[in-house]
Amino acid sequence: MGIYGAVAQSAEQIAPIQEQPRARGTLRLSTKAGPKGSAIDGLRQQGCLKALFPRVTGHTEAILINTSGGITGGDRLRISATAGAGSRLALTTQAAERAYAAQPGPAGRLTTDLTVADGASLAWLPQETILFDRSALNRRLSVDLAPEARFLMVEPIIFGRRAMGERLSAIDFDDRVEIRRAGRLIYLDAARLNGDAEAHLDRPAIGAGARAMAAVVFAAPEAEAQLPLVRALLPQSAGASLLGPDLLVARLLAPDSLALRRMLLPLLTRLNAGPLPRSWMT
Repeated sequence: MGIYGAVAQSAEQIAPIQEQPRARGTLRLSTKAGPKGSAIDGLRQQGCLKALFPRVTGHTEAILINTSGGITGGDRLRISATAGAGSRLALTTQAAERAYAAQPGPAGRLTTDLTVADGASLAWLPQETILFDRSALNRRLSVDLAPEARFLMVEPIIFGRRAMGERLSAIDFDDRVEIRRAGRLIYLDAARLNGDAEAHLDRPAIGAGARAMAAVVFAAPEAEAQLPLVRALLPQSAGASLLGPDLLVARLLAPDSLALRRMLLPLLTRLNAGPLPRSWMT
């Protein structure tokens, strides 16, 4: 091997293993009722999470931006938002979020905590999350509703870009949503897909070949009255039901992201208290 080879091998053995850079981001936002409608009460943004605030009438709209360009293994992102008493807040994203291939190690983590006070309304309307092959993503969404709070949520998931011929043969996706009203759990949804996602989604009892899906939750006094109108908007690959007089839940399956968005737009327009964020219309 020679002296040079021995020195090189020794240096390689003692050199520390360099970890990949990991994204860190924190965003905290709160709103309050003001004389001209809702207004920002508090804002803190750190790391790769930022927010833009388009000028809208009557409510506060925040467009969340992940400047790291996506989520991969080891990333840690946290969003906290509070709609104060009597205020209206809508949260969306600039574009689809992307969960990229991850190296062995911890999954990327996105934690979101939402609080809605009495007389307030919060719409959680992120655009699609696209899962790429070998992605590892752990998501947690926790919602705390006051007794007289209103809430609308959508969570669209895209399993690979079908038009690009992508196939998801190995992913790790762990997702959990908890919604409480006055401290009582009223909605819990947990999903875990590990391994060959497409094989799972092809099963009739899971996805029947779908590559896009979404959950919509509407918590408001008029939820029961909206049920027949919502069902009339849904195709056969979707369904809606009541978990309580003020809690409507819809689930949608679609072959791809375009078909899913065409289902979601009329549904969200029906349930949202006002026009959808502009980013949803582009």
